[in-house]
Amino acid sequence: MITYWQLFIAFFIPGVLGYGGGPASIPLVEQEVVDRFEWMTINEFSEMLAMANALPGPIATKMAGFIGFQQAGVIGSLIAVFATVVPSLLLMILLLRLLMKYKDSPKVKRLTMFIRPTIATLLGVMAFQFFQTASADSGFLTMSSIGLISFILMERLRIHPAFVILAALVFGALFLG
Repeated sequence: MITYWQLFIAFFIPGVLGYGGGPASIPLVEQEVVDRFEWMTINEFSEMLAMANALPGPIATKMAGFIGFQQAGVIGSLIAVFATVVPSLLLMILLLRLLMKYKDSPKVKRLTMFIRPTIATLLGVMAFQFFQTASADSGFLTMSSIGLISFILMERLRIHPAFVILAALVFGALFLG
């Protein structure tokens, strides 16, 4: 009989050791689920993995939710998903404390000063690539018009960005689809 503790351990260990995100934890989850606890065969795991890859969202939490539900229902699903995300959550809390502790340090301020231009450059390159793709797909005039109208709606008329994004999505679905 499966226990909630086994579910927690089966997903907590890959969460801790799976450095690199969900894809890095797939073999670790497989080892726990197929080899250690024998909840699935390798074929069942492969089918579940294929289905999880077809759905949107992080792979590790989708696997945890499915396997947890299969083994122990809704509570099992919640426990497995929690065990998957708690290592990252704890690390973020610890790193935030560390950052808050040293936020006034001259070294941290200098590091931040050097990182900002790099991040700005990366965001600029990403925006340029986005505009190139959008211009090629929908035309420069359409892309520029959507950008200008969005800017006016958000900056001049103070409309919430969520509504502007929704309007742009509807426009795209109706006229650019």
